[in-house]
Amino acid sequence: MATGTEPPATEDRPPGAGVHAPSRAAIRAPHLRTDRWWLAPAATAAGLLAFVVYSTWRAFANADYYAAPYVSPFYSPCLAENCEPMRSGPNWELFGTWWGISPAIIILIFPLGFRLTCYYYRKAYYRGFWASPPACAVAEPHKKYTGETRFPLILQNVHRYFFYAALLVALILTYDTVLAFRDEHYAWGHMGLGSLVFLANIVLIWAYTLSCHSCRHIVGGKLKHFSRHPVRYRMWQFVGKLNARHMQLAWASLVSVALADFYVYLVASGAFDDPRFF
Repeated sequence: MATGTEPPATEDRPPGAGVHAPSRAAIRAPHLRTDRWWLAPAATAAGLLAFVVYSTWRAFANADYYAAPYVSPFYSPCLAENCEPMRSGPNWELFGTWWGISPAIIILIFPLGFRLTCYYYRKAYYRGFWASPPACAVAEPHKKYTGETRFPLILQNVHRYFFYAALLVALILTYDTVLAFRDEHYAWGHMGLGSLVFLANIVLIWAYTLSCHSCRHIVGGKLKHFSRHPVRYRMWQFVGKLNARHMQLAWASLVSVALADFYVYLVASGAFDDPRFF
């Protein structure tokens, strides 16, 4: 029985796969959506591109990343000898004098790898940059789709290991936040505007990190009976609630880490004086 979607025998259809394959429905329009479906991927691409440009500038600047007691999250921990000395700070001189470029390049690979392989960010940049696909019910322009079965996308499978690294980075940033409750002379019991900026950032960093799909699987995966593991079940429920807000937390933490770095830049460069509350 004819369905009205069979391609006419005389129709000259373009060769290749995808929506133009001979076995697909003979719909001439690339899609039937009439809404502004392109706004979401365009906004996503613009947001991610803005962060990439900003973080690249700050990572290679190698300056204005420490103003006691604040250290930029892009430069923590500082693993090279060319780091600025930070009293009681994350100075771990694992790389010797041979490392001549910005020390931020060493550490940024771990949070960057975590976000690049994150399930939400995959969706974000797949749609925003690769158009794979750009939106629901909108065909992708690629003739062939191999998913994450070939290089380089097969490397997405290392997400769990980047999650472990992200936990370590979050712990270090927590330590930096504790140190932020000092004054410029390293005396404890003080709080400035920067202290609150760092506190808000670390809360969002932890919320985003723990909302990760890998975290949800680690705390509650491979369990046949939740009743026999009540602690892990409660942890799984908690992570599940965070996971439902994974997209919002991903963007909020991305903005907060950039703002924390920018705040340190303003104070370190002398463009802004950190207000002290007590």
